[in-house]
Amino acid sequence: MELPSARVETRALPTNKELQAKTRVVVLGTGTPIPDAYRAGSSIAIVHKGQSYLFDVGAGAVRQATIARYRYDIPSLYPSQICCLFLSHLHSDHTLDLSELAHTLWWRRNEPLSVWGPIGIERIANGLLEIIATDAEFRIGGLQPVENPNGYKVNHQTISPGILYEEDDLIIEAFIVNHGDIEPSYGFKIITDDLSVVISGDTAYSEVIAEKSDGVDFLFHEVISMEGLKNNSPGFQRYHNSVHTTSEELARLANRTKPKKLILYHGLFYGTEESTVLREIEDLYDGEVILANDLDVFIAD
Repeated sequence: MELPSARVETRALPTNKELQAKTRVVVLGTGTPIPDAYRAGSSIAIVHKGQSYLFDVGAGAVRQATIARYRYDIPSLYPSQICCLFLSHLHSDHTLDLSELAHTLWWRRNEPLSVWGPIGIERIANGLLEIIATDAEFRIGGLQPVENPNGYKVNHQTISPGILYEEDDLIIEAFIVNHGDIEPSYGFKIITDDLSVVISGDTAYSEVIAEKSDGVDFLFHEVISMEGLKNNSPGFQRYHNSVHTTSEELARLANRTKPKKLILYHGLFYGTEESTVLREIEDLYDGEVILANDLDVFIAD
């Protein structure tokens, strides 16, 4: 499919087609801090009734959103149309595209980007203002027409556990997960009229995730290969065991919660074949498990 190039899009309201479409989960990035030619940084989009809600925004996620907008005809994934971003934690591989998301065509945004993040999000939001200040001064004070002179600002809110967002039949909930000394760190549960999703964020094995993901349609969970883990130094093995979920632990969690689909993202493979982590889980879990690729789309049956 040939994708269009360099189109400027504006949109006041979602179309009827968007409003009537099933909820879709679009995987924008499945990668890690390690540069990868095939995987952008961690980012998952929930597309519901003409809006796109992003969960993390790692490096390359905004370009992936642009590709997905045209490949799958999802207008709300055009970067300046994305309304909302929820950050699981503030490691750089989950936030590097935040400036690009907030500031791409900011002068044409209907509303500034809204961002929910853990403690520290205010500092990041203030830093974003500094990053864009010179550009904003040039554009607002120059010859260029600027439809929204406040479009470069970011509306930010600090996350607390519980319901973060409700809109009609959409509910987004945050819950604490264990990412070692990165505190607080969050996972998310998203419920709509036709879909239930849990997104783990970065976490060690978590009883809270087991509770929240019981019977959900999709459990998107990070994972580290047991075989790949052995390729690390003893220090990094100790570190990864304390902050990430091994394939064996994830199989144990899935056996308890029985999601309709267990979907792996943010996979740490460390030189092993990616299929190894699938085998490691499938040896211990007989439910449906999928290793997600960038730009995969999931819709409830």
